[in-house]
Amino acid sequence: MHLFRQTYGQGPPLLILHGLFGASGNWTTLARNVYAEHFRTVAVDLRNHGRSPHDESFSYADMTRDILDTMADEGIPKAHVLGHSMGGKLAMHLALEHPDRVDRLIVADIGPQEYPRRHDALFDAMESLHPERYGSRRAIDEVLSRGIPSAPVRQFLMKNLEREGEAYRWSINLPAIRHGYPGIIGSVDSWDTFDGNVLFVRGGKSDYLSEGDLPRIRALFPFADMVSLKNAGHWLHADQPNAFARITLDFLLQGR
Repeated sequence: MHLFRQTYGQGPPLLILHGLFGASGNWTTLARNVYAEHFRTVAVDLRNHGRSPHDESFSYADMTRDILDTMADEGIPKAHVLGHSMGGKLAMHLALEHPDRVDRLIVADIGPQEYPRRHDALFDAMESLHPERYGSRRAIDEVLSRGIPSAPVRQFLMKNLEREGEAYRWSINLPAIRHGYPGIIGSVDSWDTFDGNVLFVRGGKSDYLSEGDLPRIRALFPFADMVSLKNAGHWLHADQPNAFARITLDFLLQGR
């Protein structure tokens, strides 16, 4: 699959993989203003997200093939990879299954373990809403608030709304994403290890990842380190962009 992507800067390639319900645009500021000063930074929209094609199949195997296709399209034999949440699990799969294609690996606030179903309320609220029936984003936000009380979460999800004539529609493929969701929250398992340099960055206010997860992480990534951003939640790159940029850039530049 040929993914939509946004490219900034020149230099060694860096791939950025967004999380569930996200898109490459979530990373524009960091990609353009920070990473592009040192790297050819390619932020992609994963399948069924953003401006990339939709498909009924939605799994890490699918997305791994998509990333390899994108690297071929871009003439990238090997790249640094930064992935957040679902994108972090995808980055782990890519590194374990194709270690020759990954240089330094950054995983943001996700571990290889299986996670509980955290997003069913979001799926329910989004699927029960028919955005074409509403004439403004304010009206859509009001309806979503009945199932999603957090305004920041609603604003994040509403980035997936686009105008179609006089109406709105969801740009993401909700049915396919929900069908593939059990696999997305599943564990990352492998008989192999990735022996490259790996950095896990966790949000200090997030419960997705803890230092207690390091033994399981190092069973797959023996040389992994972990750092915490004290005042950041799960969307740590949005909560603490300057600190996240400093930590990740320092790690990426160590190999130069």
